Amino acid sequence: MNNDTSKNNSANAVAPQEKKGTKPWIHSILLIIIIFGALGGFLFWLTIKGTVSIDNSYLEAPIANISVTAPGALSAIYVKEGDRVEPNTEIAVVGSETLYSKDEGIVATAPKVVGSYYAPGQTVVSIVADKQMRVVGAIDENKGLDQIVVGQPAVFTVDAFPGRSYQGVVDEISAVSEETGVAFSISDKRPTRKFDVYLRFDVTQYPELKSGMSAKITIKTNNS
Repeated sequence: MNNDTSKNNSANAVAPQEKKGTKPWIHSILLIIIIFGALGGFLFWLTIKGTVSIDNSYLEAPIANISVTAPGALSAIYVKEGDRVEPNTEIAVVGSETLYSKDEGIVATAPKVVGSYYAPGQTVVSIVADKQMRVVGAIDENKGLDQIVVGQPAVFTVDAFPGRSYQGVVDEISAVSEETGVAFSISDKRPTRKFDVYLRFDVTQYPELKSGMSAKITIKTNNS
């Protein structure tokens, strides 16, 4: 019995030493986690430092609606939806009037058969000037608008292609807010106005982008 008691005492004596031996390792692991967490937070801070983000954005290209000036029936149509046309391309004949494209672009809508009657001012063919496409973002006046100037570099992403980013430049900042009317409210808090910011980019470099796609803009306001 004395021998058994001695063995138990020896085991009990060793156990606390083993526990003590594991504590420095635990402390080291916790310290490493804290260091890497702090480093990650610092790197994230460096990433967002000197930038302004605009989530409510989209791609937009001008649309030219080619209409007639005199009434008449469509006697000829030379383009179809999806065709690319150059400026001053003959696209249709209505009555005695020949219609031409104004800018380079892609035909968005076009009649499929001849014979339809068109009144003055009625659109016959619509053309999207995709080479003039820009990114448009609406930003609150108190969310960094004062830091944005024309010429600043920017990056934007589109929901259609997650994980990809595109390069652009601030091209224009609207001179007036989206809400130009007078808003009345029983609250003492003044309403926040939104202003449009436009980015230009090399459309030929990103042929997959299309007008109407949702986007997110990040403007680099600090170039140093």
